[in-house]
Amino acid sequence: MTGSSVFRSEQADGMPDPWGVRRAEQLLTSLEGVLSARVVTTPLGEVAEIHILASSALNPKQVVRNVESALLAHLGVKVDHRKISVAQTAEVRPLEALEAGAVRERAMKRSVLFEGFTVTTAERPHRVVVSVTLSHRDEPATATEEVPDTLKARLEGTAKATAGLLERWIDRSTLVVDGVTVVDALERRSVMAVVRGMNGRNSAVLTGLADAGDGLERAAVFAVLDATNRWAEMRR
Repeated sequence: MTGSSVFRSEQADGMPDPWGVRRAEQLLTSLEGVLSARVVTTPLGEVAEIHILASSALNPKQVVRNVESALLAHLGVKVDHRKISVAQTAEVRPLEALEAGAVRERAMKRSVLFEGFTVTTAERPHRVVVSVTLSHRDEPATATEEVPDTLKARLEGTAKATAGLLERWIDRSTLVVDGVTVVDALERRSVMAVVRGMNGRNSAVLTGLADAGDGLERAAVFAVLDATNRWAEMRR
């Protein structure tokens, strides 16, 4: 019935149609800026309340006018604007999405990411320059070490370059590489790093292990990161 505030069926029995409420709510949630809608009716099908959750993109008064116009134009239902309440929010997402977003944001702020590693020939004979690039909070940094061209020296130089980068992002702390070694166990080759972390009067011996499948020097970087991860995060 045009102009009425009652949801009725198209049948001739005059009984309220509960699906009219469902259609009204679906219509309202299709409006711009409306995130959810709930229509409350009396036992006779009269509109008692309409609750709208909307984004902050539109003025609440505009949302109310849009609701009134949509109900009248599409369903022939006229509703007093005083029965329409509007709550606004900046953003509504499922809880899982909010939690995932928060975790990702926190991780991006605190994580040290591996960006690259190179070995180049030094000017002096039988020596090489190892270069490690890491990033923290999307800010890359590179450290280099010139070492003799031996496996042991390359691994130690790589580990020292990594530790030197980490020191830049940890206040009043020092990282000293005590040793790096290749470990063959359980049919796998890994690199183990032992790092001493010093902060004030406190010091801790930290150990880390990384698979050497992508190269021993690269594994040395990840072994240092593995050793210092928790210790460093607590001090950043």
